[in-house]
Amino acid sequence: MPPRTAPTARQLRIGAELRRLREAAGVVSRDAAGFLGTSQAQISNIEAGKNGISEARLRRLAHIYACDDAQLVDALAEMANTQGQGWWEEYRGVLPPAAPDLAELEHHASYVRTFQVVHIPGVLQTEEHVRAASLFVQPDLPDDDREARVRFRMRRRHVLERGTPYDVIIHEAALRMRVGGPRVTRAQLEHILLTAERETVTIRVIPFTADGFAGAGHSMQYVGGVVPRLDTVQIDSSHGAVFIDAPAQLGRYQARFASVDNAALTQDASLDLIRRITREL
Repeated sequence: MPPRTAPTARQLRIGAELRRLREAAGVVSRDAAGFLGTSQAQISNIEAGKNGISEARLRRLAHIYACDDAQLVDALAEMANTQGQGWWEEYRGVLPPAAPDLAELEHHASYVRTFQVVHIPGVLQTEEHVRAASLFVQPDLPDDDREARVRFRMRRRHVLERGTPYDVIIHEAALRMRVGGPRVTRAQLEHILLTAERETVTIRVIPFTADGFAGAGHSMQYVGGVVPRLDTVQIDSSHGAVFIDAPAQLGRYQARFASVDNAALTQDASLDLIRRITREL
């Protein structure tokens, strides 16, 4: 089978973790190929996400690399076995590649923490909010493509319905932006209040009056993996979603989230603020 030309984020992550295990063990790719009975190019393609790997071969590589973290190996084996499965696959080739990659990441998450300054978090957006935002950003987008984006955003709510712990921190700025006008904004805020009633969802707000807050440019989503080693940070950029998984970077974003967390109101105070903003519309 020829190498993939566009590996998914999940495929890239499997390869990256195998490369990290190999390098930590001090094994060069040529020797890894010899142990596995394959070519050095094949090892390189696996580590680049261009070729898949069976569970048996993955476990053999983990043994060669002297990896004694059974939970990590089991998690990687599960990732290898479930590639190409899930509702988001319908949207590959329809939406930008990072969109289904994000849905897949959320689906497999053990928890999600998101912080947004000027946008309502995607899984909390209403259909009208998504449609209005899309019309503003891409007014010439064909109707079929726009509706595909709306349907996709609504299906991402599955992460809430399946009970994944979801911790949301939103800046007051995002709540006050009247995307689609007062009626659409009011419905959006009411939906956020309704979602906050879920036992697994926490919604808190950083008010304009928060002292010392200087994180306006640091919107981010921290997605917990099956094991901490497989945590991922997702941030938005001008060219789409970016996924970060280097251990040192994960540590930096954990610290950044701690700072954001300290600046946010309690959930009760946050919901009171959202209700007050809603009444003002």
